Amino acid sequence: MTDVLVHPEAPAAPEHVAIFRKDYRPPDWLVPEVRLEFELDPDRTKVRSRLKLVRNGDHNRAIRLAGEGLEPLAVRVDGAEAPWSLDSGTLVIELEGDDATVETEIEISPAANNKLMGLYSSGGLLCTQCESEGFRRITFHPDRPDVLSRYSVRMSADKTRFPILLANGNLIGSGDGEVGRHWAKWEDPFPKPSYLFAMVAGDLAANSDRFTTMSGREVALNIWVRTRDLPKTAHAMDSLKAAMRWDEDVYGREYDLDLFNIVAVDDFNFGAMENKGLNIFNSRYVLADQDTATDVDFDNIAGVVAHEYFHNWSGDRVTCRDWFQLSLKEGFTVFRDQGFSADMGSAAVKRIEDVRLLRAAQFPEDAGPLAHPVRPESYIEITNFYTATVYNKGAEVIRMMRTILGEEAFRKGSDLYFDRHDGQAVTCEDFVKAMEDASGVDLSQFRLWYSQAGTPQVAAKLDYDPTSASATLKLRQRIPNTPGQADKQPMVIPLNVALIGKDSGATVGEERLILLNDDEESISFFGIDESPLLSINRDFSAPVMLAVERQDGDLEKLAEIDANPFARYEACQELMYRSLIEGTRSGPADPSAVVAAIRGTLRSNELDPAFKGEALLLPSEGLIGDRMDLVDPDAIHRSRESLRTAIGSELASELAQAQSAIAAGDDLSASAKGVRKLKTVALWLLAGGDRDRGLAMAKAQYDRADNMTDRQGALSVLTSLEGPEREAAFADFYQRYKNDSLVLDKWFALQAAAQRTDTIDVVEALARHEDFGIRNPNRWRALVGNFAANQWAFHHPSGRGYRFVADMILEVDRMNPQVAARQVPSLGRWRRFESGRAGLMRAELDRIVATPGISRDVYEQASKSLG
Repeated sequence: MTDVLVHPEAPAAPEHVAIFRKDYRPPDWLVPEVRLEFELDPDRTKVRSRLKLVRNGDHNRAIRLAGEGLEPLAVRVDGAEAPWSLDSGTLVIELEGDDATVETEIEISPAANNKLMGLYSSGGLLCTQCESEGFRRITFHPDRPDVLSRYSVRMSADKTRFPILLANGNLIGSGDGEVGRHWAKWEDPFPKPSYLFAMVAGDLAANSDRFTTMSGREVALNIWVRTRDLPKTAHAMDSLKAAMRWDEDVYGREYDLDLFNIVAVDDFNFGAMENKGLNIFNSRYVLADQDTATDVDFDNIAGVVAHEYFHNWSGDRVTCRDWFQLSLKEGFTVFRDQGFSADMGSAAVKRIEDVRLLRAAQFPEDAGPLAHPVRPESYIEITNFYTATVYNKGAEVIRMMRTILGEEAFRKGSDLYFDRHDGQAVTCEDFVKAMEDASGVDLSQFRLWYSQAGTPQVAAKLDYDPTSASATLKLRQRIPNTPGQADKQPMVIPLNVALIGKDSGATVGEERLILLNDDEESISFFGIDESPLLSINRDFSAPVMLAVERQDGDLEKLAEIDANPFARYEACQELMYRSLIEGTRSGPADPSAVVAAIRGTLRSNELDPAFKGEALLLPSEGLIGDRMDLVDPDAIHRSRESLRTAIGSELASELAQAQSAIAAGDDLSASAKGVRKLKTVALWLLAGGDRDRGLAMAKAQYDRADNMTDRQGALSVLTSLEGPEREAAFADFYQRYKNDSLVLDKWFALQAAAQRTDTIDVVEALARHEDFGIRNPNRWRALVGNFAANQWAFHHPSGRGYRFVADMILEVDRMNPQVAARQVPSLGRWRRFESGRAGLMRAELDRIVATPGISRDVYEQASKSLG
């Protein structure tokens, strides 16, 4: 027996065993009460656990308590020493009777825990991350989401090093203990699964406020950070209070504890964690001021704060039965935070941003070897299913349900869901059933969105007959084959459709919701007195890939007159795609249609600057590649730069006017943020038309900037240019912010995203920089993640980009497999590239899979990518 057992960070022979949804079985034992005692110390933390167990059903099976890297110092059953055994880390105890109290005692070392799962040390803090299976690194427990318990936690620690002691629920007592130590006791009155357990100890200061709920209760709010960071917490606090009020107004959900705590942590694998009453956040989603955070940072903070708060009901009070149901809480909560952000700013711009993210992250996932349904059927390592499919496509599934049912019925369904399942661990089916029961709508076929992977492809054609003044819309759907799934059934696809008169520009008849639920369908429109344009999938009512047969000039007209902002944006983007794809095949394409659409957008007095900034943004090189059967990074880059040059040259005066606009740096209104966004997009286009002028204007914008949005925007343009202005700005930025970790992440990220022939050289040098380290996930993602997303640089024909990323994956896998595994998909789309690049990418995946001691996380991603 080892006195102090350090969590093993890279097991010599991990078991790569798949777990299947069909094999789900209710827990053998329930744990209604958990009492924990912690004697906290970074190197030797003693954990005493007392579990009240109740046999679940008629069986004689032993209790099996999951543990990872743990060995008991003591095991007692009903107060007496008891025999036990370890089975691959699981503590097995034979129990008599239908209930028992099991006590265990262990020691762990938070300072040696580099996985950042369980209890670990970060910047002088001791903190936890338990989702999905981190609790088993703290103590022995069933550690499954369908085992809900009421927790009582007593913590003791050195009072000087750890003056603040926090856990879930309400503080019910505290005081001094042995010499130099103190204690605090917390109780959470609401049953929760172990993945929502949280605890923090450290030297922290709080931004404190209060919130009065709709029933008149007072809730104390605290955002805990290092003292020097307190001035950067105001926006997070404002966002929290706005989210609490919004959830009451829109969903009728009131907060249920007397206290709500948020803690900012520098080393964190995720964005944030919704632990009941004690949310733990990656500091990048808490800390912000105008000098260090961009408008995007401010928006992200508001969205993430809202997301984690909304989990109090959609995740905490009602949780998921098993990890296959992850989208039950995440898809629903993403949908809720998207609604909040839309209401706090520009709804049209928010929708554009959400769809762009879906297309950039989820559509490729659906089209690749890692494709999986919103509710997966199997996994080797559950952390690999914290994906864009589960989160973002899951949110689109909820959105489609609301579209089909209508807002009033959807609200009745959510109320029924929360009331029916409060305090339970349930399934995606339970959510859909609540919607059916509340609305009376049969959603049987709609459930296929949870079980079928792949992005549906919809073809549309509108025929017009002037003699009968009627139009016929012909629709056809196809769902591509994905790994393990072929011959799929037709989905229910809700399509918002409007017909717009070509001559008048007016909507011909009312907008209609069409439910496409067969392979093919025809829909007739009558009383159409003029030739119509088809505006379809307005507001992106369904997450599909759309191919519309149009006549010449239709897109140009829609980009000019469509009253639906998202549809107008789509028409402008589609014009860009057509020009860009043509440019990859036969050299520079005629840019006139795109130039005309952008000119019209810039000159419009009806469109706000935020929308203009989105509409002018060319599709990324990655999104262009997704439209091609075989991705050619060099041809895509040439085509995009050619179109950018044409726009920058022909619209120089209009773009210069947009770039000269000024918005006060402390103004976070949607209009002010729009001005700043359009300013940088215009600068980027101008630099494409005239590099020398772009250098001078970008450096001038950098020098004059009174906010991080304008400063980073200038750097984002300079990073791909060549000249002394670039070097001077990056040197100044480093000196100015080298002691601010979050801002320095931007310095690494911008250089990794540079569209330059020497980017791979720069990135390899940055990986050796004294300020680069792989232990901090933010810094690692800033460099490695942004480089891997830089299509032209990453796919350097030499294969050096692939080798670099694979090396970094293997290095970080030894300490933090979750972070490492999330980068594997950048190599996994090798089939989409020409044979030379494909062979080089596949070779790196082969090397990763063959590496001894590779984690389950990375093995699953890499092996499936090869399969």
